[in-house]
Amino acid sequence: MEARKVADDGGALAVALAEAQAGRAEGGIPIGAALIVDGEVRAVGRNRRVQAASVIRHGETDCLENAGRLPAAVYARATMVTTLSPCDMCAGAILLYKIPRVVIGENRTFRGAEDLLRARGVEVVVLDDAACVALMDSFIAAEPALWHEDIGEA
Repeated sequence: MEARKVADDGGALAVALAEAQAGRAEGGIPIGAALIVDGEVRAVGRNRRVQAASVIRHGETDCLENAGRLPAAVYARATMVTTLSPCDMCAGAILLYKIPRVVIGENRTFRGAEDLLRARGVEVVVLDDAACVALMDSFIAAEPALWHEDIGEA
């Protein structure tokens, strides 16, 4: 991946949102993520559960997979940016790799494991981005069964 700089959390969220939109265009669940280190996009990912017939390819886990193996010192300087509040699995991956900061596009449509992240010392920033909310609202209205499958509900 070619190095891209982002100026701030809003710029980083724009990168993650583009991933979410690409995932939706592929028929998938519109959740995107970006791993930012020292103001630079190191990796991006999107929920690929539908596209890859995967049970674990959420936006954040796909992003981490796309980052490849990185030294612990890199994760220690990283921010995970995600369009939607991270679920328990994705929060666990963030904690496992000791990523100290998470920027969330929105948590209105789904509030994940933010309290767990905070309790473990992770800085959590919620931007409450209208475009992220609109994207998820339209997806959930159009595909409620797929949404409930993705978050592990009946």
